[in-house]
Amino acid sequence: MTRFLTLGEIMIEMAPAPDSPGLFRLGYAGDTFNTAWYARRLLPTPWTVSYGTVIGDDAMSTDLAQFIERQGVATDTLRRIPDRTVGLYMIQTRDGERSFSYWRGQSAARTLADDPDWLDTIFKDRAVIQFSGITLAILTPEARKTLCAALGRARAAGSHIAFDTNLRPRLWDSAEAMRSGLLQGAAVSDTVMPSFDEEQLAFQDATPEETVQRYRAAGASCVVIKNGEAPCHGWSQTDGTVTCTPPDVARVVDSTAAGDSFGAGFLAAQAMGANLGTAMTRAAHLAAEVIQHPGALAPQIFETGETS
Repeated sequence: MTRFLTLGEIMIEMAPAPDSPGLFRLGYAGDTFNTAWYARRLLPTPWTVSYGTVIGDDAMSTDLAQFIERQGVATDTLRRIPDRTVGLYMIQTRDGERSFSYWRGQSAARTLADDPDWLDTIFKDRAVIQFSGITLAILTPEARKTLCAALGRARAAGSHIAFDTNLRPRLWDSAEAMRSGLLQGAAVSDTVMPSFDEEQLAFQDATPEETVQRYRAAGASCVVIKNGEAPCHGWSQTDGTVTCTPPDVARVVDSTAAGDSFGAGFLAAQAMGANLGTAMTRAAHLAAEVIQHPGALAPQIFETGETS
């Protein structure tokens, strides 16, 4: 199998226009789509990379589908429904860190798990299926169960399921619902990729080792912990415990998609047979390049060969 799928929500992005205070530029982004975008550029041509989501039947949804195709990401896993549209968010940036305002009440992606047969169809024969904590958070509790059940079936059929915990506490009904949802997602996953600062917030972890142990207990065979400028911690059944120190970055321009690109770098390397340490190193180097450029998607680093 050489088919890579990410699953979630892609939204309209209104970002500040460079050198034009008060003006915003329209784009599209979403955590799991960002991962698909980077994976498409890292995986060799025989691989296909698809994005699974639900969009509306309006003009903005059509524009979004066309945007996905232009990025080289396949749209065979899009589903359209009437009377819905896509979500929107607006960005403000200060000192390289972003803050967000969201409008997603009519987002079609909230119906992602309403059709279990469709999920089984798009999951069939995928080498890798990646989803995130945001993918789970936008769904109702019953829909989360439906999605995780479908992911469990795909895992049993041979797909490698990867889960980036990616916490957005405001999307969850409560802290307890968030913790429960994360463990629910981890229970159907082979690889879990949390961020240590988020695990400290959600579970009060004192060390990365505590984070590893929780997701091992949930059933993961590989856990990779992103930790900002500090060393990444990884564990797998085949390679044991590994640490990786990220490259120094003199100036962070925009931290958006740091984790999303790390996930793409890791999963692409893993899919091509790299061991845990090599996959973590490639992922850390990619993320370090991405945060030195504005925006979630950084085509410059592929045009200039900075990822080599």
